[in-house]
Amino acid sequence: MATLRKRNGRWQVQVRRQGFPTQSRSFVSKADANEWARLIERQHDRQELGPDRKALKTMTLADLVTRYRDEVVPKKRGSVVETILLNRFLRYPICQKTLNDLTTADFAAYRDQRLKEPKHRSNKPVTPKSLKRELSPLSHMFRHAVIEWEIPLRNPLYGLKLKVTDNKRERRLLGGELERLLEATKKSRNKLVAPIILFALETAMRRGEMLSIQFRHVDFGRLSLVIPESKSGYSRVIPLTQRAVAILEALRSEDAKPTDLAFPITPIALRLQWDRLTARAGIDGLNFHDLRHEAISRLFELGLTVPEVASISGHRTLAQLMRYSHANHEAVRAKLIGERRPQALMVETASVPDTTVELIN
Repeated sequence: MATLRKRNGRWQVQVRRQGFPTQSRSFVSKADANEWARLIERQHDRQELGPDRKALKTMTLADLVTRYRDEVVPKKRGSVVETILLNRFLRYPICQKTLNDLTTADFAAYRDQRLKEPKHRSNKPVTPKSLKRELSPLSHMFRHAVIEWEIPLRNPLYGLKLKVTDNKRERRLLGGELERLLEATKKSRNKLVAPIILFALETAMRRGEMLSIQFRHVDFGRLSLVIPESKSGYSRVIPLTQRAVAILEALRSEDAKPTDLAFPITPIALRLQWDRLTARAGIDGLNFHDLRHEAISRLFELGLTVPEVASISGHRTLAQLMRYSHANHEAVRAKLIGERRPQALMVETASVPDTTVELIN
Protein backbone atom coordinates (compact mmCIF):
# COMPACT_ATOMS: atom_id res chain seq x y z
CA MET A 1 0.00 0.00 0.00
CA ALA A 2 1.37 3.41 -0.97
CA THR A 3 1.28 6.50 1.28
CA LEU A 4 2.16 10.07 0.20
CA ARG A 5 3.05 13.14 2.23
CA LYS A 6 4.54 16.55 1.45
CA ARG A 7 7.60 17.56 3.42
CA ASN A 8 10.07 20.37 2.87
CA GLY A 9 8.52 21.14 -0.48
CA ARG A 10 8.88 17.58 -1.86
CA TRP A 11 6.46 14.68 -2.15
CA GLN A 12 7.57 11.58 -0.22
CA VAL A 13 6.02 8.26 -1.22
CA GLN A 14 6.36 4.99 0.72
CA VAL A 15 5.24 1.55 -0.51
CA ARG A 16 4.68 -1.25 2.04
CA ARG A 17 3.67 -4.84 1.40
CA GLN A 18 3.92 -7.84 3.68
CA GLY A 19 6.96 -9.97 2.93
CA PHE A 20 8.68 -7.27 0.89
CA PRO A 21 11.08 -4.55 2.05
CA THR A 22 9.59 -1.08 2.42
CA GLN A 23 10.52 1.22 -0.44
CA SER A 24 10.44 5.03 -0.35
CA ARG A 25 11.42 7.90 -2.62
CA SER A 26 10.96 11.69 -2.89
CA PHE A 27 9.68 13.66 -5.89
CA VAL A 28 9.13 17.31 -6.73
CA SER A 29 5.88 16.51 -8.53
CA LYS A 30 2.96 14.67 -6.91
CA ALA A 31 2.11 13.09 -10.28
CA ASP A 32 5.61 11.60 -10.49
CA ALA A 33 5.26 10.25 -6.96
CA ASN A 34 1.94 8.53 -7.80
CA GLU A 35 3.34 7.07 -11.02
CA TRP A 36 6.35 5.62 -9.19
CA ALA A 37 4.09 4.12 -6.49
CA ARG A 38 1.92 2.40 -9.13
CA LEU A 39 5.06 1.03 -10.82
CA ILE A 40 6.34 -0.51 -7.56
CA GLU A 41 2.92 -2.02 -6.76
CA ARG A 42 2.72 -3.61 -10.23
CA GLN A 43 6.18 -5.12 -9.68
CA HIS A 44 4.95 -6.54 -6.39
CA ASP A 45 1.92 -8.09 -8.09
CA ARG A 46 4.09 -9.67 -10.79
CA GLN A 47 6.62 -11.00 -8.29
CA GLU A 48 9.30 -9.00 -10.08
CA LEU A 49 10.85 -7.66 -6.90
CA GLY A 50 13.01 -9.80 -4.67
CA PRO A 51 11.45 -11.00 -1.42
CA ASP A 52 12.23 -9.56 1.99
CA ARG A 53 15.01 -11.88 3.08
CA LYS A 54 14.59 -10.79 6.71
CA ALA A 55 11.00 -12.09 6.80
CA LEU A 56 12.00 -15.42 5.22
CA LYS A 57 14.79 -15.92 7.75
CA THR A 58 12.25 -16.32 10.55
CA MET A 59 10.28 -19.16 8.92
CA THR A 60 11.50 -22.71 8.32
CA LEU A 61 10.27 -25.16 5.74
CA ALA A 62 8.79 -27.19 8.61
CA ASP A 63 6.67 -24.18 9.61
CA LEU A 64 5.32 -23.88 6.08
CA VAL A 65 4.61 -27.61 5.74
CA THR A 66 2.86 -27.73 9.12
CA ARG A 67 0.62 -24.79 8.28
CA TYR A 68 -0.25 -26.29 4.89
CA ARG A 69 -0.97 -29.68 6.49
CA ASP A 70 -3.25 -28.20 9.15
CA GLU A 71 -5.09 -25.54 7.12
CA VAL A 72 -5.25 -26.72 3.50
CA VAL A 73 -4.90 -30.51 3.38
CA PRO A 74 -8.02 -31.31 5.50
CA LYS A 75 -10.16 -29.70 2.78
CA LYS A 76 -8.83 -32.03 0.06
CA ARG A 77 -10.28 -35.42 -0.90
CA GLY A 78 -6.92 -37.15 -0.49
CA SER A 79 -6.30 -35.60 2.92
CA VAL A 80 -5.47 -38.86 4.68
CA VAL A 81 -2.74 -39.90 2.26
CA GLU A 82 -1.30 -36.37 1.94
CA THR A 83 -1.13 -36.00 5.71
CA ILE A 84 0.88 -39.21 5.95
CA LEU A 85 3.26 -38.04 3.21
CA LEU A 86 3.79 -34.62 4.80
CA ASN A 87 4.33 -36.07 8.28
CA ARG A 88 7.01 -38.33 6.89
CA PHE A 89 8.61 -35.45 4.99
CA LEU A 90 8.82 -33.41 8.21
CA ARG A 91 11.26 -35.96 9.63
CA TYR A 92 13.94 -35.06 7.07
CA PRO A 93 16.69 -32.50 7.83
CA ILE A 94 15.70 -30.33 4.86
CA CYS A 95 12.68 -29.14 6.84
CA GLN A 96 14.94 -27.38 9.35
CA LYS A 97 16.24 -24.98 6.72
CA THR A 98 14.81 -21.49 6.62
CA LEU A 99 12.88 -20.34 3.57
CA ASN A 100 15.61 -17.76 3.02
CA ASP A 101 18.27 -20.47 2.63
CA LEU A 102 16.14 -23.10 0.84
CA THR A 103 17.29 -23.84 -2.71
CA THR A 104 16.67 -26.32 -5.50
CA ALA A 105 19.98 -27.96 -4.59
CA ASP A 106 18.51 -28.88 -1.20
CA PHE A 107 15.63 -30.70 -2.87
CA ALA A 108 18.06 -32.35 -5.28
CA ALA A 109 19.91 -33.79 -2.27
CA TYR A 110 16.59 -34.90 -0.77
CA ARG A 111 15.64 -36.51 -4.11
CA ASP A 112 18.89 -38.48 -4.24
CA GLN A 113 18.41 -39.65 -0.66
CA ARG A 114 14.82 -40.80 -1.21
CA LEU A 115 15.67 -42.71 -4.38
CA LYS A 116 18.12 -44.80 -2.35
CA GLU A 117 15.62 -45.64 0.39
CA PRO A 118 13.35 -48.71 0.28
CA LYS A 119 9.63 -48.40 -0.15
CA HIS A 120 7.31 -48.98 2.77
CA ARG A 121 6.99 -52.71 3.50
CA SER A 122 9.36 -53.50 0.62
CA ASN A 123 13.07 -53.92 -0.04
CA LYS A 124 12.76 -52.27 -3.46
CA PRO A 125 13.98 -48.65 -3.76
CA VAL A 126 11.61 -45.74 -4.21
CA THR A 127 10.89 -45.14 -7.90
CA PRO A 128 11.05 -41.69 -9.54
CA LYS A 129 7.33 -41.98 -10.28
CA SER A 130 6.52 -42.54 -6.60
CA LEU A 131 8.77 -39.66 -5.57
CA LYS A 132 7.05 -37.37 -8.08
CA ARG A 133 3.72 -38.13 -6.40
CA GLU A 134 5.28 -37.32 -3.03
CA LEU A 135 6.59 -33.97 -4.26
CA SER A 136 3.29 -32.94 -5.85
CA PRO A 137 1.69 -31.71 -2.57
CA LEU A 138 4.86 -29.74 -1.78
CA SER A 139 4.77 -28.00 -5.16
CA HIS A 140 1.14 -27.07 -4.58
CA MET A 141 2.10 -25.85 -1.09
CA PHE A 142 4.62 -23.36 -2.49
CA ARG A 143 2.09 -22.04 -5.04
CA HIS A 144 -0.56 -21.71 -2.32
CA ALA A 145 1.88 -19.87 -0.03
CA VAL A 146 2.63 -17.27 -2.71
CA ILE A 147 -0.95 -16.69 -3.85
CA GLU A 148 -3.07 -17.19 -0.74
CA TRP A 149 -0.67 -16.33 2.08
CA GLU A 150 1.34 -13.69 0.17
CA ILE A 151 4.64 -15.21 1.25
CA PRO A 152 7.21 -14.00 -1.30
CA LEU A 153 8.65 -17.37 -2.26
CA ARG A 154 10.15 -18.82 -5.39
CA ASN A 155 9.21 -22.47 -5.77
CA PRO A 156 12.49 -24.40 -5.25
CA LEU A 157 10.97 -27.43 -7.00
CA TYR A 158 10.99 -25.57 -10.32
CA GLY A 159 13.86 -26.94 -12.35
CA LEU A 160 14.30 -30.06 -10.22
CA LYS A 161 15.08 -32.92 -12.59
CA LEU A 162 13.26 -36.18 -12.01
CA LYS A 163 13.32 -38.68 -14.85
CA VAL A 164 10.07 -40.64 -14.81
CA THR A 165 9.49 -43.54 -17.16
CA ASP A 166 5.99 -44.41 -18.31
CA ASN A 167 5.82 -47.91 -16.86
CA LYS A 168 2.09 -48.42 -17.28
CA ARG A 169 0.76 -51.61 -15.79
CA GLU A 170 -0.87 -54.33 -17.85
CA ARG A 171 -1.52 -56.75 -15.00
CA ARG A 172 -4.73 -58.73 -15.20
CA LEU A 173 -6.07 -61.61 -13.17
CA LEU A 174 -4.57 -64.90 -14.23
CA GLY A 175 -6.47 -68.17 -14.31
CA GLY A 176 -7.46 -69.23 -10.81
CA GLU A 177 -6.24 -66.05 -9.06
CA LEU A 178 -9.74 -64.76 -8.30
CA GLU A 179 -10.70 -68.08 -6.75
CA ARG A 180 -7.51 -68.07 -4.64
CA LEU A 181 -8.22 -64.52 -3.47
CA LEU A 182 -11.78 -65.34 -2.47
CA GLU A 183 -10.65 -68.50 -0.70
CA ALA A 184 -8.05 -66.51 1.23
CA THR A 185 -10.69 -63.99 2.36
CA LYS A 186 -12.40 -66.74 4.36
CA LYS A 187 -9.51 -66.55 6.82
CA SER A 188 -9.67 -62.77 7.05
CA ARG A 189 -11.25 -61.13 10.09
CA ASN A 190 -12.67 -58.32 7.98
CA LYS A 191 -15.60 -59.70 6.00
CA LEU A 192 -15.78 -56.66 3.72
CA VAL A 193 -12.73 -57.57 1.65
CA ALA A 194 -14.43 -60.22 -0.48
CA PRO A 195 -17.48 -58.06 -1.35
CA ILE A 196 -15.18 -55.14 -2.21
CA ILE A 197 -13.12 -57.30 -4.58
CA LEU A 198 -16.21 -58.63 -6.36
CA PHE A 199 -17.83 -55.19 -6.49
CA ALA A 200 -14.68 -53.70 -8.00
CA LEU A 201 -14.75 -56.29 -10.78
CA GLU A 202 -18.42 -55.57 -11.44
CA THR A 203 -18.22 -51.77 -11.55
CA ALA A 204 -14.61 -50.81 -12.47
CA MET A 205 -14.78 -48.20 -9.72
CA ARG A 206 -11.77 -46.67 -8.01
CA ARG A 207 -11.04 -47.64 -4.43
CA GLY A 208 -11.87 -44.19 -3.07
CA GLU A 209 -15.16 -44.10 -4.99
CA MET A 210 -16.24 -47.46 -3.61
CA LEU A 211 -15.36 -46.60 -0.02
CA SER A 212 -17.45 -43.40 -0.31
CA ILE A 213 -20.66 -45.16 -1.42
CA GLN A 214 -23.65 -44.42 0.79
CA PHE A 215 -26.88 -46.37 0.43
CA ARG A 216 -28.67 -43.17 -0.61
CA HIS A 217 -26.49 -43.14 -3.73
CA VAL A 218 -27.92 -46.49 -4.88
CA ASP A 219 -31.16 -46.85 -6.83
CA PHE A 220 -31.95 -50.51 -6.22
CA GLY A 221 -35.03 -50.37 -8.45
CA ARG A 222 -33.29 -48.92 -11.50
CA LEU A 223 -30.00 -50.75 -10.87
CA SER A 224 -27.91 -47.60 -10.89
CA LEU A 225 -25.41 -45.82 -8.67
CA VAL A 226 -24.63 -42.11 -8.37
CA ILE A 227 -20.97 -41.19 -7.82
CA PRO A 228 -21.22 -37.59 -6.50
CA GLU A 229 -17.57 -36.73 -7.04
CA SER A 230 -14.82 -38.73 -8.69
CA LYS A 231 -11.07 -38.28 -8.91
CA SER A 232 -11.52 -36.02 -11.95
CA GLY A 233 -13.95 -33.80 -10.01
CA TYR A 234 -17.02 -34.81 -12.03
CA SER A 235 -20.09 -36.74 -10.91
CA ARG A 236 -21.53 -39.61 -12.92
CA VAL A 237 -24.22 -42.27 -12.83
CA ILE A 238 -23.26 -45.85 -13.64
CA PRO A 239 -25.43 -48.91 -14.29
CA LEU A 240 -25.16 -51.80 -11.86
CA THR A 241 -25.27 -55.47 -12.71
CA GLN A 242 -27.55 -57.82 -10.84
CA ARG A 243 -24.47 -59.20 -9.10
CA ALA A 244 -23.36 -55.73 -7.94
CA VAL A 245 -26.84 -55.01 -6.57
CA ALA A 246 -26.85 -58.37 -4.78
CA ILE A 247 -23.57 -57.44 -3.06
CA LEU A 248 -25.00 -54.13 -1.81
CA GLU A 249 -28.28 -55.70 -0.70
CA ALA A 250 -26.40 -58.33 1.29
CA LEU A 251 -24.45 -55.58 3.07
CA ARG A 252 -27.50 -53.41 3.84
CA SER A 253 -29.01 -54.23 7.21
CA GLU A 254 -32.68 -53.69 8.04
CA ASP A 255 -31.91 -50.62 10.18
CA ALA A 256 -29.38 -49.12 7.75
CA LYS A 257 -29.61 -45.36 7.28
CA PRO A 258 -29.41 -43.72 3.83
CA THR A 259 -26.15 -42.02 4.84
CA ASP A 260 -24.49 -45.24 6.04
CA LEU A 261 -21.45 -46.37 4.09
CA ALA A 262 -21.84 -49.54 2.08
CA PHE A 263 -18.20 -50.45 2.74
CA PRO A 264 -17.25 -48.97 6.15
CA ILE A 265 -13.49 -49.43 5.96
CA THR A 266 -10.68 -46.88 5.62
CA PRO A 267 -8.32 -46.83 2.61
CA ILE A 268 -5.33 -47.62 4.83
CA ALA A 269 -7.09 -50.57 6.43
CA LEU A 270 -8.09 -51.94 3.02
CA ARG A 271 -4.53 -51.62 1.73
CA LEU A 272 -3.18 -53.56 4.72
CA GLN A 273 -5.88 -56.20 4.28
CA TRP A 274 -4.99 -56.49 0.59
CA ASP A 275 -1.28 -56.99 1.34
CA ARG A 276 -2.05 -59.76 3.81
CA LEU A 277 -4.60 -61.31 1.45
CA THR A 278 -2.29 -61.56 -1.57
CA ALA A 279 0.48 -62.95 0.62
CA ARG A 280 -1.89 -65.58 2.01
CA ALA A 281 -3.09 -66.48 -1.49
CA GLY A 282 0.49 -66.68 -2.81
CA ILE A 283 -0.13 -64.07 -5.53
CA ASP A 284 2.73 -61.76 -6.55
CA GLY A 285 2.65 -58.45 -8.41
CA LEU A 286 -1.09 -57.81 -8.10
CA ASN A 287 -2.21 -54.41 -6.82
CA PHE A 288 -5.74 -53.61 -5.77
CA HIS A 289 -5.94 -51.00 -8.54
CA ASP A 290 -5.28 -53.80 -11.05
CA LEU A 291 -8.87 -54.91 -10.42
CA ARG A 292 -9.95 -51.73 -12.21
CA HIS A 293 -7.76 -52.71 -15.18
CA GLU A 294 -9.37 -56.14 -15.15
CA ALA A 295 -12.92 -54.80 -14.95
CA ILE A 296 -12.49 -52.26 -17.77
CA SER A 297 -10.88 -54.88 -20.01
CA ARG A 298 -13.80 -57.22 -19.33
CA LEU A 299 -16.26 -54.48 -20.33
CA PHE A 300 -14.57 -54.18 -23.72
CA GLU A 301 -14.56 -57.96 -24.10
CA LEU A 302 -18.32 -57.94 -23.50
CA GLY A 303 -18.64 -55.75 -26.61
CA LEU A 304 -19.29 -52.34 -25.02
CA THR A 305 -18.23 -49.32 -27.08
CA VAL A 306 -15.63 -46.78 -26.00
CA PRO A 307 -18.25 -44.14 -24.95
CA GLU A 308 -20.17 -46.77 -23.00
CA VAL A 309 -17.09 -47.95 -21.12
CA ALA A 310 -15.98 -44.36 -20.49
CA SER A 311 -19.38 -43.51 -19.00
CA ILE A 312 -18.88 -46.33 -16.49
CA SER A 313 -15.18 -45.87 -15.73
CA GLY A 314 -15.30 -42.06 -15.60
CA HIS A 315 -12.38 -41.44 -17.97
CA ARG A 316 -12.51 -38.10 -19.76
CA THR A 317 -10.20 -38.90 -22.67
CA LEU A 318 -9.60 -41.89 -24.91
CA ALA A 319 -5.88 -41.91 -24.05
CA GLN A 320 -6.64 -42.31 -20.34
CA LEU A 321 -9.14 -45.07 -21.01
CA MET A 322 -6.77 -47.03 -23.23
CA ARG A 323 -4.22 -47.20 -20.41
CA TYR A 324 -6.71 -49.34 -18.52
CA SER A 325 -7.77 -51.61 -21.36
CA HIS A 326 -5.67 -54.71 -21.85
CA ALA A 327 -6.97 -57.47 -24.06
CA ASN A 328 -6.65 -61.06 -22.98
CA HIS A 329 -3.94 -62.34 -25.33
CA GLU A 330 -5.27 -65.88 -25.28
CA ALA A 331 -8.72 -64.64 -26.28
CA VAL A 332 -7.26 -62.52 -29.10
CA ARG A 333 -5.17 -65.43 -30.33
CA ALA A 334 -8.24 -67.69 -30.34
CA LYS A 335 -10.17 -65.16 -32.43
CA LEU A 336 -7.30 -64.78 -34.89
CA ILE A 337 -7.11 -68.51 -35.56
CA GLY A 338 -10.89 -68.92 -35.57
CA GLU A 339 -11.09 -70.94 -32.39
CA ARG A 340 -13.42 -70.50 -29.47
CA ARG A 341 -12.08 -68.82 -26.37
CA PRO A 342 -10.61 -71.45 -24.02
CA GLN A 343 -13.12 -72.44 -21.38
CA ALA A 344 -10.55 -72.05 -18.60
CA LEU A 345 -10.22 -68.33 -19.37
CA MET A 346 -13.94 -67.59 -19.25
CA VAL A 347 -15.41 -65.91 -16.20
CA GLU A 348 -17.55 -68.35 -14.22
CA THR A 349 -20.43 -65.97 -13.75
CA ALA A 350 -22.92 -68.48 -12.45
CA SER A 351 -21.03 -69.29 -9.24
CA VAL A 352 -20.06 -65.77 -8.18
CA PRO A 353 -23.39 -64.54 -6.71
CA ASP A 354 -23.64 -67.55 -4.39
CA THR A 355 -19.98 -67.12 -3.44
CA THR A 356 -20.60 -63.42 -2.75
CA VAL A 357 -23.46 -64.00 -0.33
CA GLU A 358 -21.57 -66.84 1.34
CA LEU A 359 -18.47 -64.69 1.89
CA ILE A 360 -20.51 -61.77 3.22
CA ASN A 361 -22.50 -63.89 5.60
